[in-house]
Amino acid sequence: MDVPLKKIREDVWEVPQSYKDYMRVPARIYAAEGLLAKIKGDLTLQQTINVASLPGIEKYSLVMPDGHQGYGFPIGGVAATNFEEGVISPGGVGYDINCGVRLIRTNLKEEDVRPHLSDILDSLFEYIPAGLGLSGKVMLSNSQLDEVLRGGTEWCVENDYGWEEDIARTEEEGRLKAANTDKIDEKSKKRGAPQLGTLGSGNHFLEVEVVDEIFDEPLAKAFGIEEKGQVTVLVHTGGRGFSHGVCAYYLRTFEREMKKDETLARILGLERELACAYLSSDTGMDYFEAMCACANYAFANRQLATHWIRTVFADVLQRSAENMDIKLVYDIAHNIAKEEEHIVGGKRKKLCVHRKGATRAFPAGDERLPPIYRSIGQPVLIPGSMGTRSFLAVGTEVAKDETFGSCAHGSGREMSRTAAMRKYRGGDVREELAKRGILVKVRERSKRDVRRKKGIQFDKYGELAEEVSAAYKDPEVVVRSCEVSGIARKVAAFRAIGVIKG
Repeated sequence: MDVPLKKIREDVWEVPQSYKDYMRVPARIYAAEGLLAKIKGDLTLQQTINVASLPGIEKYSLVMPDGHQGYGFPIGGVAATNFEEGVISPGGVGYDINCGVRLIRTNLKEEDVRPHLSDILDSLFEYIPAGLGLSGKVMLSNSQLDEVLRGGTEWCVENDYGWEEDIARTEEEGRLKAANTDKIDEKSKKRGAPQLGTLGSGNHFLEVEVVDEIFDEPLAKAFGIEEKGQVTVLVHTGGRGFSHGVCAYYLRTFEREMKKDETLARILGLERELACAYLSSDTGMDYFEAMCACANYAFANRQLATHWIRTVFADVLQRSAENMDIKLVYDIAHNIAKEEEHIVGGKRKKLCVHRKGATRAFPAGDERLPPIYRSIGQPVLIPGSMGTRSFLAVGTEVAKDETFGSCAHGSGREMSRTAAMRKYRGGDVREELAKRGILVKVRERSKRDVRRKKGIQFDKYGELAEEVSAAYKDPEVVVRSCEVSGIARKVAAFRAIGVIKG
């Protein structure tokens, strides 16, 4: 794809608004040259350019260093639309609404955990079911599900599934106030009620990790990361099948409504996956309120996982969670559309910031950060792929000024799951990780679980083949690009010693 790219500075590129007559703003790409070459290899650039056509989009259509092709928006895509004349697009949020990450720290060392690691993973696998369609340990009535959808993390804490301090350490205190349970279809509710407190499948995971390297000691200590070898836990999951159903429902609704508006019909003709609705319309606001409810569900999902992590560590190690100082560092969403105020062209505007595979990255001093981190800056969590390092970073003024306070959310896929399954065997991946001291717990597939694809043999550890680190970009390069472009500063790196996959 021959696209005119202007180099703004190191690792920052721009496609001018004049490139296509439908572009309302330029497209900006944050990526090192090697990452840019990978971005050019799929539809990421074209999708970023198409997003620039959305009514009410402000400043830029953006893609982060881990960007790759997605549904409508690229994964790693960011776009802010104004509430007065702008639109909201489910493709800018993703099917897994409020898929996100939380980092949990302890005062344990690797030598404290290593002898018990197998038992810990077995127990975590029992408490936090991992896999497609599985049910959790918390059974909800319809009225209780509605309470979760309105309350998010607060509901968990009120029902003894967490500590009060967990609320302040979660983005938006784990609750989007615009949530409206009346805007969610009954089919999605029935699907979601049994899945709270589960991990899911695909790239979702739970990792027991240790601190591998500290880049900024004062910042790391402010986040509770004290020294190399300290045990941490990283959880990556979201809204499960519940949010998938809600997204699908509104995509169908939006497509029908768009045909009635000339401007939106043109967007539908340009790219059907960019289905959208005006934020000022009933349809647009219905989705926004439903999405907020799904986000609360996902916050609660990760909070329940935290509760079970504390329970398991206490049971296996025969010490209280308080004694082991099992504290939440931070929980952050990376598939969401948020109502936020930002300065654009010297004016403060109320915007709907779509972050699709992108993480919020506000700097020190931002009033939207919790008091505990306001003078430090927001923790930014950038997981690696299975077997590579994960990172804790901090938000910057550059991100606030240029990307609406947004940064990369992970490694970024570069090989399809099908291609990975053709090239790798899950058992081999498992053995290779074991040689490196990384234990893996995964739900084994049966032949009935898998739709056979041409050229792919049955693999009972197929989940591991799909998620092999070779299928992802190098997180070291992604994080370095975030630093070079100025949208985040790395604080610490972690290596896995135990992994749970769906």
